[in-house]
Amino acid sequence: MARHRARQQAMQLLFEWDVRRIPLEEIMKGYYESLLVSEETLGKPIRDEFAEALVRGVIKEILVIDESITKHAEHWKIQRMPTVDRNLLRLAVYEMLKTDTPPAVAIDESLELARRFSGEESVHFINGVLDAVRKELAAKASVR
Repeated sequence: MARHRARQQAMQLLFEWDVRRIPLEEIMKGYYESLLVSEETLGKPIRDEFAEALVRGVIKEILVIDESITKHAEHWKIQRMPTVDRNLLRLAVYEMLKTDTPPAVAIDESLELARRFSGEESVHFINGVLDAVRKELAAKASVR
């Protein structure tokens, strides 16, 4: 459950970075300062290392990730995709390419977040793109 929340937080941070294109540190500072603080969370760190690692990784690998998404999103330019969908795709592709997260987990997490923050049409679109990326990665791995 903690990783799910971290992915949600990463998606929100990436969304803001994608829309505003200001330095990530500034986005994170504003994001964490805007979170509500309750007596239970007072004095406890609210930053999530996994979420921040995902965001930093996506931004570092953005060209490779966007190329992979564009390759598998037939008839869609990345900049024309809804911002939520684009960033959910980026997170999942990054996890499949650069982490030890099983592709099925990365895909399922993206679909859950799409159901919450986007719509059913987006769920189908995201699933199709990520499944194509997964198949390509599996084919490359079997050739090795």
